[in-house]
Amino acid sequence: MTDRAPSTKPAEPWRQRLIRSMLYGRNVDRTAKARARVGFAILAFAAVYAIIAGRLVMFAIGADSHGARRTAAQDAMATARPDIVDRNGAILATDVKAPSLFGEPRRIIDKDEAIELLTATLPDVDTAEVRDRLSSRKGFVWLKREITPQQQQDIHRLGIPGIGFLRENRRIYPTGAAVAHLIGLVNIDNQGIAGMEKWLDNNGLADLHRAGFATDRLQKPVELSIDLRVEHALRDELLKAKEKYKAKAASGLVSNVRTGEIVALVSLPDFDPNNPKEAHDPDRINRLTTGVFEMGSTFKTLTLAMALDSGKATLNTMYDARGALHYGKFAIHDTHPLGRAISLSEVFTFSSNVGAARVALSQGVEAHKAFLKKVGQLDRLRTELPESASPIVPKRWGELNTITISFGHGIAVAPLQAVMGINAMVNGGYLIQPTFLKRSEEEARAIAKKVVKTETSDKIRYLMRLNAEIGTAKSADVKGYYIGGKTGTAEKVVNGRYSKKQVLNSFTAIMPADNPKYQLLVMLDEPKALPETHGFITSGWNAVPTGGKVIARIAPLLGIEPRFDLPPSDRLILAASRTTQ
Repeated sequence: MTDRAPSTKPAEPWRQRLIRSMLYGRNVDRTAKARARVGFAILAFAAVYAIIAGRLVMFAIGADSHGARRTAAQDAMATARPDIVDRNGAILATDVKAPSLFGEPRRIIDKDEAIELLTATLPDVDTAEVRDRLSSRKGFVWLKREITPQQQQDIHRLGIPGIGFLRENRRIYPTGAAVAHLIGLVNIDNQGIAGMEKWLDNNGLADLHRAGFATDRLQKPVELSIDLRVEHALRDELLKAKEKYKAKAASGLVSNVRTGEIVALVSLPDFDPNNPKEAHDPDRINRLTTGVFEMGSTFKTLTLAMALDSGKATLNTMYDARGALHYGKFAIHDTHPLGRAISLSEVFTFSSNVGAARVALSQGVEAHKAFLKKVGQLDRLRTELPESASPIVPKRWGELNTITISFGHGIAVAPLQAVMGINAMVNGGYLIQPTFLKRSEEEARAIAKKVVKTETSDKIRYLMRLNAEIGTAKSADVKGYYIGGKTGTAEKVVNGRYSKKQVLNSFTAIMPADNPKYQLLVMLDEPKALPETHGFITSGWNAVPTGGKVIARIAPLLGIEPRFDLPPSDRLILAASRTTQ
């Protein structure tokens, strides 16, 4: 047996020795160090995986409730709406935060006890409905939207597991019914369902909600053309007139003839948008945009403007009004017949139906239709308000239709539509689309369409002022404001026949007549005769004096300065017109 020489371990290169001493130090057991580090790494990974597993279990248990609650919170924020203000910054609609009650059925331990406690605190809720919702398998259910802070505090003290609160945006209307038909209202989810509220949703707000961008801090107020002060004055006088004359309804508006802005709009009976149930009453519609009516003699303004603008007639052209106008089996009469030939000026001043009919016939059926089409009376009027109605126009338009339409029967239009047409007759001849948003005169002129000559507009303003001086609008002539006006009494159709006892009265006024800025429309539906009206129910006895009271109140608010001792219309308006021409 041969002895082997003891093996020798190869020498470690100096570079490895240097690295090992830097990493581990000298005289350290490298194997023990490695085991300790492996053990520490195992513990660290185990802890991380335990945390992840725990979070997964928590999400699995509470995913529905937390997700639903988070979604509901996002929805509550997304339904924030911008303030709506009048032209002077007065708030017409705004959001406030209100608590709403919700339940998480899967977390409720004793449903019967929860239902008993909740219904005792909220006696107006439906017990069966609450039971159905809390018995469902859903993770989240609404129990009552928009509760009071006191109710929230009382329910919180009950300490019911699975019952909670979310703060939602609730729409309120500080002015109540004052601008109800214009502003409209929202549903329980704060979504616009009528009026300017619906217009907001249709013009981008709903899209912002869906995208999650319509939050409280991103929205600027929407400025309307309405002047709340004028609105209150108009509504107050219409309420008084409706009660005094026992009218079925009353309505009115104030329009800026130079811009098309609607400064005030009232339709009675109205409703309080803070109480949405009232809005469903069919008698509470917006009669100025949704309703269509035969406007009566106010339409003579358009008839005479057509004749003057054609150049076929002048203010002195004579028309036969010695008796009734017969057409087939029909006879057209004047309320106060003069029994003689009358001039075009007298047709307007004395509101002659026979005269207006002869004026229209002299122009021809096709010319009549074309003129009314040009001034926007034959097509549906579109504004920001979603609620609008198409005019009722004869399907077959013959000479008899032209006769009756000449004095405002046989065609039904929205009152705002008629106001737009008359605005064009007095503002220099420009047809301007009405708007409920603020608009400057420059912006209005950019979209305006010239429909009659300037001299035609001058003559119509003269006729309207003359009517306030010596005609049917005398009782509305408020001293100092130089108004012009035209009355209208339209017999309503009852059982297929026109009734002389049920009428729709209207009065339209411009102020000031020599350089108009505003037009006022007042309408009374089925006013009753009073001793002071001597049994009469025509416009001059009720709508006109109501208009005078409105003018006296709103003219100072609109910045119209009173002027006294002004010359009559022929010397002020016609003389200025001739000088300009």
